This record gives sequence, C-alpha cells and structure tokens, in this order.
Amino acid sequence: MSSIFTKIINGEIPCYKVAEDDMNIAFLDIHPIKTGHILCVPKLEVDELFELPMDDFNSLMSFTQRVAQSLKRMVPCKRIGSLVLGMEVPHAHIHLVPINAEHELSFAHAKVALSNEEMLALAQSISDDLDSVQ
Repeated sequence: MSSIFTKIINGEIPCYKVAEDDMNIAFLDIHPIKTGHILCVPKLEVDELFELPMDDFNSLMSFTQRVAQSLKRMVPCKRIGSLVLGMEVPHAHIHLVPINAEHELSFAHAKVALSNEEMLALAQSISDDLDSVQ
C-alpha cells in the first residue's frame, strides 16, 4: 500500500508544494512545529532514509540544502533545524524547521495553525525564491 507521501507525489492528495524535481518533492507540513516547517521527500518510497540508494540519498541531500537555504531567506530565523525521524510515515523524509533556539525543534510544542491562504502564500514565496539558490 502506498504511503501518504506517495499519494501526494502521485497527485492523489493535495499539498502546499514548495519544490519538486525528478527525484524529490518538498511541501509544507500541514501540522507544523513552526511557520515554514517543510518536509523534503524522495519520490522513491523506502521506509528509512538510510535505505535509499546512494544516488537517491545524495539527490535528496542536495535538494534539501537548496530548499533550506530558500526557507531561511523567506522565514526569518537564526537557522534551519532538521530532523530525520520517520516514525509517523513509513516513507523517508527530512523535516526542515525555521528556529531561533534548540528548544523550538520539538514535536511536543503546540502546532501552528495557518490559514489556507497563508499556507499558499508561504509555499509560493519559498518556491519563487528557489531560482536564486545555487
């Protein structure tokens, strides 16, 4: 059975897409820790990040770096925190979260609630900025 991320990749479930290439997709988390929380997901469905073939892994890392650089420009923060947990969805993915302090990078925090319009505008601003990231 396909993961929810595979269903997003296949267009069966909508998302607030930030970026996409042949091997990866990035979209806003609909239950964000902080505004700008993004999931970077390889299109190849494997359960754990380190199960990815080397080319897919390297592609995901390069893709994630570009997304993180753009996210940092679009959402004011000291840095972009990253998490690889993967317990909630059996499909490898990387969480990118704009933070100003380490304690902000916790799923125990209350979830941010953004309107559909805010999510669309945020996704578009990050997507538009990606062209300026090398």
